[in-house]
Amino acid sequence: MTSYNVGILGFGFIGKVHAYGYRTLPFFYDPVPLQARITHVCTSRPETAEKARHQIGADAAVSDYRQITENPEIDIVHICTPNHLHKEALLSAIRHQKHIYCDKPLVATLDEAEQIERALIGYRGTAQMTLQNRFFPAVMRAKQLVDEGWLGQVLQYRLCYLQSSSASPLAPARWKLLAEAGGGVIADLGPHVFDLIQCLLGDFDQVMADSQIAYPQRPARDDPGRMVPVDAEDSVLVLGRLNSGVLGSIEATKIATGMEDDLRLEIHGSEGALRFHGRHADQLDVFDARAEDQPIGGRRGWTSIATGQRYPEPATGFPSPKASIGWVRSHVACLEQFLRSVAAGEPGNPGLDQGIYLQRVMAAVGRSIRQRQWVSVGRG
Repeated sequence: MTSYNVGILGFGFIGKVHAYGYRTLPFFYDPVPLQARITHVCTSRPETAEKARHQIGADAAVSDYRQITENPEIDIVHICTPNHLHKEALLSAIRHQKHIYCDKPLVATLDEAEQIERALIGYRGTAQMTLQNRFFPAVMRAKQLVDEGWLGQVLQYRLCYLQSSSASPLAPARWKLLAEAGGGVIADLGPHVFDLIQCLLGDFDQVMADSQIAYPQRPARDDPGRMVPVDAEDSVLVLGRLNSGVLGSIEATKIATGMEDDLRLEIHGSEGALRFHGRHADQLDVFDARAEDQPIGGRRGWTSIATGQRYPEPATGFPSPKASIGWVRSHVACLEQFLRSVAAGEPGNPGLDQGIYLQRVMAAVGRSIRQRQWVSVGRG
């Protein structure tokens, strides 16, 4: 089996998640899609790069992304940097025909996404977005049921992504709270929620949205005694009408006190309904409206499907198909999908085209907030 060399750009929280995926992949999949090893890691400072190199046993620690994207020895590039740093690294990796695994969002703005779209003409590698919420067995089962028409006519949806990391006025102004770094919940949580709806129900037609900044100033990250302005939203509410005509609501927030990482999805149809709760991701709740409701309710009611960790082969079933599932396991499944596509010489799914599409949805949401009206999304 050919061995692939991997370089990771950025080794904060999400870079560590990607590295963890490689370390644990052989436990969860047999055979693994391909042999790969992280040989290079890049961060903004030599000392943090060296620390990362030591942590994951890489060969080289670098502080210039081009030492990875332009390195002929590197086959696969992971982009795990802050949003505003994605574009140049992506363009370089595309030019050098690297396989690319890019964390969401694709880039910081729609203009940058369109630059990536033009650059992809002639690209021969495999590229995929890290949209791991698609890869819970419960969500995979939900998609099967929707595609089978089990819901009947889809009538409406609602999706909430609730976090509390910005609820306190003492929370520092990290890069995710600054527009110049591509911050805000539209860019941070938005790709996950918009992708889930699009994946399950189809493209958006129009959106109507509004947002909120809870505190116009926050303590500087490097000096808590100094206050700095906040110009990226803490929460967003969206009404989204799909091309099918279905209307639903989406909420993404980091000021939901008491919530940590709470993803909730409901889809209602004429013959049934689905419900997924990310804090209980080992099950999918279904409601069959065709079931008899007599006598005294008959057999009609919500039923929990025990999806657990029941991934299809070549998943090993480790630690057990019946075990509850964690957030990181969905990342491992997403990575396995990418590596399988690399091995087969196929496009990634979801590919960078989906990242570009999500950028169009986010841009439409931003325009709606500014214009205070419905805005069309389009596919470009």
